[in-house]
Amino acid sequence: MKKKIITAVLAALLCLSGCSGAGTSSGTDSQTADSQTSDSSDASTVSSDDEQSENETSTEESSEAPTESTDTAVRIDYELDPSKPTIALTFDDGPNTTTTVEILDLLEKYQVRASFFLVGSNLNDETAKVVKRAYDLGCDIENHSMTHSYMDKMTSEEIADEINTLNGKITDITGETPKFFRPPYIAVNNTMYDTIDMTFISGLGCNDWDEKVTTDRRVLVLQRRAKDGLIFLLHDAEGNSQTVEALDQAIPYLLEQGYQFATISELFELKGVEVSGEDTNIYTDLGEQ
Repeated sequence: MKKKIITAVLAALLCLSGCSGAGTSSGTDSQTADSQTSDSSDASTVSSDDEQSENETSTEESSEAPTESTDTAVRIDYELDPSKPTIALTFDDGPNTTTTVEILDLLEKYQVRASFFLVGSNLNDETAKVVKRAYDLGCDIENHSMTHSYMDKMTSEEIADEINTLNGKITDITGETPKFFRPPYIAVNNTMYDTIDMTFISGLGCNDWDEKVTTDRRVLVLQRRAKDGLIFLLHDAEGNSQTVEALDQAIPYLLEQGYQFATISELFELKGVEVSGEDTNIYTDLGEQ
């Protein structure tokens, strides 16, 4: 059984002027839904001081391979340099055949890898092809639960079903079982840590699930808050075009500034942080480990 003491990165609220503040706190059995309205509202956000500067290949007579595509994805292949500042772009709430695809197009355009935390209820034959493309490009495919519900309100059996069902679906698509889990709403408790044999991930976000957060604000967060070892928490939910636009500006800027982009698993390896189901941390910044 895991330790009962957990460290969690929790909510940084969205201010009237946009994203502000950064902070962490502990997730416990007493957490309530009142303070948890979105994944990125639970993650650290930009400070107010920054406001002003802003395949289907031939099925070969088989219908059991819906994840294949007529266009073979070519891996985005590069070696990470331990001496360079490294960040991880992560995306929640997909997959879909619109925004997720647009983000993959950008990753190919700029030749950078990222990580996708899937919601299982969004998986079907068509979105599975998108997931396979992401995996073949070299991206990490990780777990964000089956139903995006408050898992800290669930029994151990319900939690296990959320995790194991989605892990099985992802393994069917990629052949690889996820090692990382991002809790919906970043809501965690001891039962979740005891039940889920995965490393928990949070991240620094800008409430990009909220259309009122402008493209410029999202760009500002990515450009101003980037630092070595940081995990960005973004969303590829259907229709989130402002995040796509923000990435098209921020990625080339960060590359020019000397940053390199890693998947979650690559970032942990690069920073020498163990991936363990016994770990009761929830990670946002590996540069501080």
